[in-house]
Amino acid sequence: MLLAVVLSSCAQAPDSGDALATAEYREINDPAEPTMRAVFGFNRVLDSAVLKPVSKTYRDIAPETIRMGVHNFLRNLRSPVIFINDVLQGEIDRAGVTLARFLINTTVGILGINDQAAEMGLDYHNEDFGQTLAIWGIEEGPYLMLPVFGPSSPRDTIGLVVDFFLDPLNLMAFNTDRRWITLSRQSANAVDFRSRHYDEIEDLEKSSLDYYAAIRSLYRQRRKDEIRNGSIAPLDNGPEINMNTDFPVSAINEELSERP
Repeated sequence: MLLAVVLSSCAQAPDSGDALATAEYREINDPAEPTMRAVFGFNRVLDSAVLKPVSKTYRDIAPETIRMGVHNFLRNLRSPVIFINDVLQGEIDRAGVTLARFLINTTVGILGINDQAAEMGLDYHNEDFGQTLAIWGIEEGPYLMLPVFGPSSPRDTIGLVVDFFLDPLNLMAFNTDRRWITLSRQSANAVDFRSRHYDEIEDLEKSSLDYYAAIRSLYRQRRKDEIRNGSIAPLDNGPEINMNTDFPVSAINEELSERP
């Protein structure tokens, strides 16, 4: 049903005779943009009504020490999924770091509340099955805006589902009829993320000429960086094509460079 809705409201491709418009359309790779913008609007309403006020209250009331402990605890819970994807990507050294971090933080760090491993030089890194698929050569596909979950792609959506079933805590919760554990964890992750990036999100929304296009571009930049594990991308000497005529890539990069 979702596929039918998406296909029925695809953005019209430009005339094939307009080479620049056609290249920009392919670069944006958002054929269902009208539907994706509608979903984005729904997500913004949900954010304004629920997530934003809850996150602001949490940030204002909970001390920084408590919020950091919750953040560390949630990251530690994800360690098994990160470890599996490290192995699937052939990153054995990084898998060893993930395993060591999990063992140290779960014990000495009191279930991950304290990031003792980082103090020992074992820095955190994140991996997911969407990144694994990218390493395996699977193309990203068109841009998607998922209800509740936000920016994605077909590749990352598949990764999201696979990661869910790779997670031992999720499997335990479903096999023991304790689905509230998964729901509580995902809610906590959402509030943690929104509270940690509250100011940046507010600034971006206020300063963006096209908030939807800005989120789309930033999402893709972040995913490329995660797939490369933070390494510098090869230089591209070809012409730069703006992601959107109302919100060029240069404007997005300028916003990012002004962040503290």
